[in-house]
Amino acid sequence: MQAELRRDFAALIRKGRAYQHVDGGYVRAAVELKVIGAATRGDTATLRVTEDTRLYLPFTPAQLAQGAPEYEEYSLPHTLTFTRGPAEAWLLSSDKPELNGGPAPSTQIAAATDVPVRAPEGEGAKYAPSDTNPLPVGQGSPKRMTATHPTATASYNYKAMVQYADKYWKKGNSKYRTYGSDCTNFASQVMKAGGWKIVGPTDAGQRSNNKKWFYTIYQSRTSYTWAGAENWYWFASKHSKRTKLLDNVWKLGLGDVLQANWKPRSDDIIDHTMVVTKVYKGTPYLTYHTTNTHNKSLGKLIADHPNTAWYAHRT
Repeated sequence: MQAELRRDFAALIRKGRAYQHVDGGYVRAAVELKVIGAATRGDTATLRVTEDTRLYLPFTPAQLAQGAPEYEEYSLPHTLTFTRGPAEAWLLSSDKPELNGGPAPSTQIAAATDVPVRAPEGEGAKYAPSDTNPLPVGQGSPKRMTATHPTATASYNYKAMVQYADKYWKKGNSKYRTYGSDCTNFASQVMKAGGWKIVGPTDAGQRSNNKKWFYTIYQSRTSYTWAGAENWYWFASKHSKRTKLLDNVWKLGLGDVLQANWKPRSDDIIDHTMVVTKVYKGTPYLTYHTTNTHNKSLGKLIADHPNTAWYAHRT
C-alpha cells in the first residue's frame, strides 16, 4: 500500500503541475466521506464509502460574481479494505475507487476505458475530429443561456439543459435507470429536458436503429442511441441533424455536447459523452456521469487525455 501511494503521489504531482500550467490548477479542496456499508470477516474488514470532493478554482470574488465557477466537483464510491495487524490494529491495505471506465477524477490516476455500443455497419465515415488548439482571445465560446443559441434544425431550451445537468450530475433522476457506463444516458436526459423529442416507435425491433432515439422503462425497448456514445453520435449529427459538428472544441457553448474517443489509433468508436454547463472567458466547463463530475474545465480534460479524438457538437 505504501509503495502504491508513493507511485500515485508522484503521478499526482506531475498532473498538478500540468493543471497549473493549463489554468492555474486548484487552491484548496473540501472532501466529505459518507459510509455506505461495512463488513468484517476474520482478519479482513471492508468499508464502502462515497467521496464527495470539491476542488476550488483560483478565481477572485469579482470573477465569481462575473460567472466563473467556484469549484470543480465529483462524487466517487470507494471500497476500502483493512487487515488486522499487530496489537489488533486495523491497517489500510487497499483503496479501490469505482471508476467504471470514464475520465478519472482530477485526484485519481487511471486510464479512461469506456466500453461503447457499436453502431450498425454502413454509417460511413465520421466528420473529422474537432481541433483542440486554443482560439484567439475573444473568439471562444460565448455566454449563452437563451434560445438564440444556433443549431442545425431548431432552437432548444439551453437554460433547462444546464439546470437539469446541475441538478442530477451527482444523484441521478429516479425516473431513469442507471447504466454501468452512464455518460450518454445522462446526456440524453439533458437533451430531453431541453426539448429534444423522442423518435420511435419504441419497440425492441427498433433498438439498434440509429435513426431512432427513445427511452422506456424496459431496457430491451430503449434505443442504443439513448445510452450508447457511438450510436448517439450518428443519431444526433447524421440522421436527426439535431447537432452540428464544430471544427474546434473551444467553440462549445452552454448545452453543447463533447464526445471523446480515447484511443483513435486503435478504433473509430466514440467512448464518452459530456455536456457543457458553464462557460467563462472562452473556457467551457463539462459535466458528466461516469465518473460523476460537475464543471471540469475543457483544458484539464485535454491535458488528461492528449491523444484523444474529440467531437464537439453544437446542439
